[in-house]
Amino acid sequence: MEEIYNPKKEEWSQVLMRPTQTYNDIEEIVNKIFEDVKKNGNKAVKKYSKKYDKIDTDNFLVSELEIKNAISKIDKELIDAIQLAMSNIKKFHKNQVSSLSPIETSKGVKCWQEKRAIQKIGLYIPGGTAPLFSTILMLAVPAQIAGCKEIILCTPPNNEGKINPVILYTANLCGVTKIFKIGGIQAISAMTFGTETIPKVYKIFGPGNQFVTVAKQIATNFGVAIDLPAGPSELLVVADKTSNASFVASDLLSQAEHGEDSQVILVSTSRSFIQLVKKEIEKQIENLPRKEVVKISIENSKLIYCISNDIAIDLINEYAPEHFIIHAKNADFYKDEIQNAGSVFIGAYTPESAGDYASGTNHTLPTNGYAKAYSGVILDDFYKTISFQKISKEGLKNIGSAIEIMAEAEGLQAHKNAVTLRLNS
Repeated sequence: MEEIYNPKKEEWSQVLMRPTQTYNDIEEIVNKIFEDVKKNGNKAVKKYSKKYDKIDTDNFLVSELEIKNAISKIDKELIDAIQLAMSNIKKFHKNQVSSLSPIETSKGVKCWQEKRAIQKIGLYIPGGTAPLFSTILMLAVPAQIAGCKEIILCTPPNNEGKINPVILYTANLCGVTKIFKIGGIQAISAMTFGTETIPKVYKIFGPGNQFVTVAKQIATNFGVAIDLPAGPSELLVVADKTSNASFVASDLLSQAEHGEDSQVILVSTSRSFIQLVKKEIEKQIENLPRKEVVKISIENSKLIYCISNDIAIDLINEYAPEHFIIHAKNADFYKDEIQNAGSVFIGAYTPESAGDYASGTNHTLPTNGYAKAYSGVILDDFYKTISFQKISKEGLKNIGSAIEIMAEAEGLQAHKNAVTLRLNS
């Protein structure tokens, strides 16, 4: 990991740069695949699945028999763990259910809002070397609570064209309507346009690599909404001399193992503590099954010393981490001053892994600095909120004159007439 001491503010943008390709590097590839899938449907999806996922199949849909066989392979201990996590996720998201009471803005003018579930949603679930079945819980559970009617799931298969059984088990448990063996850009484009067998959806959810993230952003050009830009995983830990170096190192490594393009950062007000963490990382990394992935990720990561808490929090807010762990003694300061973060973990016994799996909060979060403007996935992301209004004769008399004056000032005579005719009647 690169060690950086007291970086000047004008250097922060360079110091905090993510190890990702730029949008422009990827956009051309994504546009080409989108155009092909839009024009050729399943034929194009098959071509790119063969090229990128190394499978050659005409049947992307997972059968009932495959799901049944998968369920039989899941051991009870894992089932119990998934169901505990599901219960906590349900509790957290049900607590987000809200409604607004009708309000009379003027006498006779009644306004209110009602929520309607998005009817067709698509979930993208990363597979490959780390099948993220936990993401199904994070997305399908709130979709069920909201009442989404059609929940489509795409996930890349292995080289044999099969999907990890625990993904199939969890998807079935959470009420997913259809599961397709498709990954990458071709999955996002298939859900954007629809093909002969893959339904078009109204909104796409889920994290992915840089290519999936850009594909989701480009999908919005074709009338499909997305949850948020959620790309390669990242984590920032703030710690001081009172922190536990072993805990901090384990937290950093927990995110580094997501992928080679992940990034982890330690910000500390103690030079000596940075060295302790560096030694712990070197020790712990050797016992990890995914150590080759972790080592590449660690090369993209930083150990940053800041001279004070005030400078540290300014730097952290500039980075806007997806995950932010507070190990420092002055935890309340960082909790109160953090403005830009996807999810915050407070205290030595709150590992980021808890949020990834079972505490109940959602782990689909903004990355790459988007936490400055985006929130993580919440229940409302699965709804549309529709505004309603009902105006009585008395109500129109009360606000009609204001409407006429404003419409005329904007030069929109037909707008004025729609009120004047009613008032004259």
